[in-house]
Amino acid sequence: MLAPAVPEIIEEEIESAIESRNESLSALRELGPPDLVHFVKQSVKSGGRQTGVYHHVTGVDASSSASLAAYVNTLTYLPNDKTNKVVTGLYCCYNAFSRLDMRVDVKIPGTLESYCIDERGEKRMASDGLWLETFLCGVLRAYAYADDGSGDTIKKIIGVRRFDPITSTEIEHKFLDAAERLFFKGWQLGSEPEIQVPNLVSNHLTTGLINYINTTGRYASGINLFEKLRTRDVEISSLLARVLVSADEEVQAVKLLHEAIEQLPMDYSLLSCQSTFCQSKGRLDWALECAKRSVTAAPSEFGTWAKLAEIYVGLEQWDLALLTLNSCPMFTYQDKDAPRMPESARVVLPVMPESMLDELDDSQQQYDVDLVHHSLRKLHAASYKGTFLKAYSLLTEVTAKIGWDQLLRVRSQVFVMEEEYRSEKQIGSNQKPPTNHNASTTALRGTPSPGVNGQAADTQVNGTGKDDDDDETLSPLTEQDPNETNTPQLATRSSIEKPEHTITSEVVKAGNDDSSPTNPSYTQFHNKRLCERWLDNLFMVLYEDLRIYTIWRTALTKQSPDSAEHQKSAEEWEILGELAERLHHFPEAVEAYQSCLRVRFSPKAMKGVLSMYERQGRYTEMLQALIRLIAWQYRWYSEFSPALLRTVRKLIESEGAVKVRSIVQATNLPQPVLDLTHRYIELCATFRSSGSDG
Repeated sequence: MLAPAVPEIIEEEIESAIESRNESLSALRELGPPDLVHFVKQSVKSGGRQTGVYHHVTGVDASSSASLAAYVNTLTYLPNDKTNKVVTGLYCCYNAFSRLDMRVDVKIPGTLESYCIDERGEKRMASDGLWLETFLCGVLRAYAYADDGSGDTIKKIIGVRRFDPITSTEIEHKFLDAAERLFFKGWQLGSEPEIQVPNLVSNHLTTGLINYINTTGRYASGINLFEKLRTRDVEISSLLARVLVSADEEVQAVKLLHEAIEQLPMDYSLLSCQSTFCQSKGRLDWALECAKRSVTAAPSEFGTWAKLAEIYVGLEQWDLALLTLNSCPMFTYQDKDAPRMPESARVVLPVMPESMLDELDDSQQQYDVDLVHHSLRKLHAASYKGTFLKAYSLLTEVTAKIGWDQLLRVRSQVFVMEEEYRSEKQIGSNQKPPTNHNASTTALRGTPSPGVNGQAADTQVNGTGKDDDDDETLSPLTEQDPNETNTPQLATRSSIEKPEHTITSEVVKAGNDDSSPTNPSYTQFHNKRLCERWLDNLFMVLYEDLRIYTIWRTALTKQSPDSAEHQKSAEEWEILGELAERLHHFPEAVEAYQSCLRVRFSPKAMKGVLSMYERQGRYTEMLQALIRLIAWQYRWYSEFSPALLRTVRKLIESEGAVKVRSIVQATNLPQPVLDLTHRYIELCATFRSSGSDG
């Protein structure tokens, strides 16, 4: 197996990286940062000075001190550095179950010491039980910190080597055995940002297991694991049902859900799973009832409300979709634990010769960033994550289906608008309002969204809305006739109506209580609700996205494709592609991504084009894109991307391994680059994926 090159971050002060890691241990919340590998190098000359270097890594077998020491020993004699020798090596791997940092200290030549450090910096003995937990955490981190092929995760942390943690069925058995033994402690690891309270079936352990099973197609192994665990707790049936559906065992999955819901009629995980299945079969009426019960069972969870809103969108009940969305409990996004490292003296990022391909050179990327027009930098929706990303996606889906003008009409029908509230307030009486229905319960009797929503949204969008100088600042972006457009759903720049603000609950609460819209004298408000501030902000952000999108599309009607291409940098085309994708205009997104690729290579643009090829069933073009994405991943020290492996596996299931190998081999690229893709194909054969034998 070909290992990626080894990046080196050179410290200004020796062991400053270790000190920073020690200080950050008490602040870690969930799975912890990638593993830290630190070396002290000394010049081969007598009396040579020492230097501290380090890099991060995921996917290394952390089941014992010996396996971590073996990794350190593989890097003690690097052929590209003949002027220095390694005198000590330290491997740090975080155990998220026990909140300990496992350490293996290797003296070269000499001794090996293994121990662990707690949050207070005190040393402890490392036991077999702690190593079992560390091994499982290492595998979960490898999947959590893996890149999806777009390069976004790789660019977040510099100098991370990413290995595939499970390369054989033997290691898989070891992983699933550890998962079974520690399954009921999984809630301690935390959960995805959309989950408010980690529980038995919603945590990082279950997310990692489902991700592994879907990536490798090892459904039988997953079914076997969850069958055994289900005998200990019926709630685990929701995980088993999800795997059964993925394995095309739908009849068995339906029977299982029926039996489990009879025992646990108000388990929201089971109800959500049932709702999702009915939705996939086009029975939105059945899905709606399941989703409503799921919300009743877990009114404080975002996922249940989001699923209900999604079904209302499918049923084209736009008013109820907006009211349900308004009721979603929103959480401030918490990113993964990232290493906090001191300023480095120097960074060495070598390129592995086998991954070198001229067209993958992205050295001009930083220069492109400086050329991005400031109007494109201000698109706040690009930074949305977690619950806000999902909510925005639902809002854009509605817009794509009914158009912006109709969305504003529906919005004004269900929410109290600022202008009508102000005018009504001036003539309203001062009667005390009765304590009647809540503002967010028309779609379903549940709990109102928490008061933190407004602050969370403010943090995300940073006071969004159109700036006063937007018209002026956008003029250099393009010159176009505002009466022209090539988008039927969207009008031109001049007719994109800026949304009026709704009146939010915060505004009402901040004023006189007698002026509440629930006052019986305000007859026109009796069928309207208060809009949450975060949702009001989302409308403003959507308006800005639509405005920039319309300007771009209108400009294309005034220019030839060649002249338009020369006017934009690759980074700008990439941003426009993301913009079109957010607004569910996929052909236009692919068009922008292809324009970006004509300027220079971009993994995000190539991933977008790959998705189009996959939808159209263009297998040869898919493989051409995959070869380049896999080579780019290796270039940046990642031999493992679950998303790319899943795409290769599905391609093999559809076309067969022989045909896939033949197409790859027939590609006119250097053989070492093709061998990187062949490794993914071999991995599918190792796991005996469908189609890998022919």
